[in-house]
Amino acid sequence: MSDDTRQGTEADPTSQRFVVCGDGALARRLVAELVDRYGAAVTVVLSSLTDNHAPDIAELAAETGAVGLRPEVVVARRLTGEVLDRAGVRDAAAVALVHEDDVTNVDAAMVVRELAPEVRLVVRLFNPVLGEGVAAMLGDCAVLSGSEIAAPAFVAAALGDDTPTYLRLPDDELVRTAVRSALDPTGAEVVCGLAVTDGPEPVVLPADQAAADLVLVRTYSRRRTAPPRRRPRLLRAVALVLSRNLRLALAATVGLFAVASALFAYTRSLNPAEAGYLTLLTALGSAETDPSAPLIEKVTAVVLVVAGLALLPTVTALMVDSLVHARLAVAAGGLTDPIDNHVVLVGVGNIGTRVMEELHSFGVPVVAVDRIDSARGVAVARGLGLPVIVGDATRPETLRAASVHTCRALVVLTSDDVTNLETALSGRSAHQAHQAAATIGPPLRVVLRLFDDGFAERIERTFGINQSRSVSYLAAPAFAAAMMGREVIDTISVGRRVLLVADLPVGAGSDLEGRYCHEVVQPGAVRVIAMRTGRAGQTIWSLPERRPLVRTDRLVVVATRAGLAALLPRTVPNPDAPPLADVAPMRLLVPPPRPPDES
Repeated sequence: MSDDTRQGTEADPTSQRFVVCGDGALARRLVAELVDRYGAAVTVVLSSLTDNHAPDIAELAAETGAVGLRPEVVVARRLTGEVLDRAGVRDAAAVALVHEDDVTNVDAAMVVRELAPEVRLVVRLFNPVLGEGVAAMLGDCAVLSGSEIAAPAFVAAALGDDTPTYLRLPDDELVRTAVRSALDPTGAEVVCGLAVTDGPEPVVLPADQAAADLVLVRTYSRRRTAPPRRRPRLLRAVALVLSRNLRLALAATVGLFAVASALFAYTRSLNPAEAGYLTLLTALGSAETDPSAPLIEKVTAVVLVVAGLALLPTVTALMVDSLVHARLAVAAGGLTDPIDNHVVLVGVGNIGTRVMEELHSFGVPVVAVDRIDSARGVAVARGLGLPVIVGDATRPETLRAASVHTCRALVVLTSDDVTNLETALSGRSAHQAHQAAATIGPPLRVVLRLFDDGFAERIERTFGINQSRSVSYLAAPAFAAAMMGREVIDTISVGRRVLLVADLPVGAGSDLEGRYCHEVVQPGAVRVIAMRTGRAGQTIWSLPERRPLVRTDRLVVVATRAGLAALLPRTVPNPDAPPLADVAPMRLLVPPPRPPDES
């Protein structure tokens, strides 16, 4: 983005208007974020006033009660040029396109660019290849994926606090969140304390950094590579052929033949082999009749013939049915062998696909479950060689097919809160029943996707399920910051709260220019973790105490939603700022040379 464009984008948000197109959960959270956190005027384009979250969006009001901040609503079925012009995209500071369909967002982005060549675009896209092309072709355009932003939070909740979450900062630096107690005290380079989590509610960005048990650690290690693709073995696949009904039919047939063989051996004084041979021929209708035979032998022969006429076709039908189902299960990537200590992932739409890919990259075995075979993540799972169960996850037999009784975590990510809760309770009951029988194993970790915060709190109190996340809650702050012209690098989930990692320029003549890094820090709201100098291209992790900030610097900060909203106006450049004075570049500290060995 050019300097002139950036000057316009970084103006005070309270004096500008923003346009949001969409009626989903993310649109609702984004509008609330813009109104409540930034005090901005918002125009929302809805396809109707009754679908999805449209009624709630239309009734949104600022937490302060300011009437002027109630969003203006434009209703239109399609995002045509006339509709977008009526929504005011020509005069808007930024336009967010957050429909759930990639094609709709891309088409609307091109229309907006024709109407307003300089307006900042924030586009929600799931497809990363499409996103790169759109960002390159449409100029001042930020392409974000809500599922990509939120996925690490669900992964961390599923695997527990001991599993690190990796963040890539500018200049390809890697940091990760970690529990302080699990770190090597001699080799860990703690960047900052994120939260104190041992209380009923986490305390984020505490003033006492040493008290934080969840920390951000600088690391140079790479993430674990994906495990090799799992290939079903022939002997394990054969086990699928012997279905429960087929096993019962075979057991009944063998039992009947054993009893009949024993009776023939008794009445005719035959050895077991001869009795078995006679039994088989009789059941197949090939034995010779003997009018002078004892009554018990006659009854046995008649029962065998009748049973053979009924059982053999039944066993044949069950065998064919089992073979067909086994073939379909293997072709669909279903479970072909026992599995334990895995993650059962229910719902492989946008967010489910991202979470599945993240878990797979950590080397965690995953069983995917979805109601429909055409879900986005089903093909991805099969491509990764992961087992897939297609069925209704609220039914116990579907979860049993996914081996929920032996899994380590159940992650439920459908778009319906009630369905997610029903699936979680069913899965937890099956797991607890198996534990009671086996008297071993840790408790099941249950992670839910829940939109409503109040509903999540009531579920925690009533059912004891305290691992829940909201995709829109995690993603909305990043979209709002992008509309303000700021880059949110990543998000860090702390319970249901979210911390934002942002890269902020020090604007020319802004409130931050001339101040020191420690003056930017606000306990509980903002923590500066690194500074990037524009002239030398350095990333400084040990923040300088005596060098003031200049307009060529950029700050990498961890902040709460409110903290970032309060910090952004302090970075806004002043158009009347004087020219930049010459400042000596920071010199890297070079350790003194080691003395030569005296030996």
